[in-house]
Amino acid sequence: MSTPQSHAVPLPASWRDFFALTKPRVMTLVIFTGLCGLLAAPVRINPVVGFVAILCIAVGAGGAAALNQWWEADIDAGMKRTRNRPLPSGRMERESARDFGVMLSAASVMVMGLGVSWLCAAILLGSIFYYSVVYTVWLKPRTPQNIVIGGGAGAFPPLIGWVAATGHVSLMPVLLFTIIFMWTPPHFWALALFVKTDYAKVGIPMMPVVAGERSTRRQMLVYSILLLPITLLPWWVGDTGALYGIAAALLSGAFLIFAIRVWLRERQGEEDRMVPEKQMFAFSVFYLFALFGALVADRWLVMPGVLH
Repeated sequence: MSTPQSHAVPLPASWRDFFALTKPRVMTLVIFTGLCGLLAAPVRINPVVGFVAILCIAVGAGGAAALNQWWEADIDAGMKRTRNRPLPSGRMERESARDFGVMLSAASVMVMGLGVSWLCAAILLGSIFYYSVVYTVWLKPRTPQNIVIGGGAGAFPPLIGWVAATGHVSLMPVLLFTIIFMWTPPHFWALALFVKTDYAKVGIPMMPVVAGERSTRRQMLVYSILLLPITLLPWWVGDTGALYGIAAALLSGAFLIFAIRVWLRERQGEEDRMVPEKQMFAFSVFYLFALFGALVADRWLVMPGVLH
């Protein structure tokens, strides 16, 4: 692994730089889906235990993100989208990011085990390892299927939240895991389509770079088609009520429409600036927030009788 081409002597890092290492915008979605998994479980959880579980999910995600940026500092330095991060911009020593990531990761797993359960701690450890090693070190630089296989890394939070509440793994949290797993490829490829030049420049084999734009759009459509019935499964198996089912049908239908627009888009001039792709990426973030929000609303408004 080569040293990033940045300042020879890093500037003193501030707390803002350490906070930036945790990828706070990504962490927001991680915290939200983890909280939804916790609140959607058919039990009443001790609020202190619930708070500890969500805190550990957030800290663990931040640790994994810091380790990701430590390993990819040289890649981030070559990409316009990431070159202002603390490491490639020279505001922090590389070892500081590594130590920070290890500290957050270890602390989150230990506190989760002691304060919630060791099953939750094991799943959290697996998610950190999956993102920082399996995805970052192995998949991302080697295969265009990196996002497909690596999608599991971001799918763990609702599973962990559910297990924190119930103490065991069941069908419902597995379905929540699967929803995020299937959502990740079209969500991330929408971004990759309009920043593919950056990925090509640093040698990362993202799907648009290796397979081309047309193939990527077609695969986005396939995943979006498969996502629709998967999001309805919690309703079909009887674990949610009509509120979630209707919301899932409407949101996933809209998601599919965005994917169809991206698929039908003809290659146009630079002035087009890939508007459908950017719109789909923006909607995909809203989609996951709205879908999991509907899940919690359904549990507490439509099916409160299942709580015990």
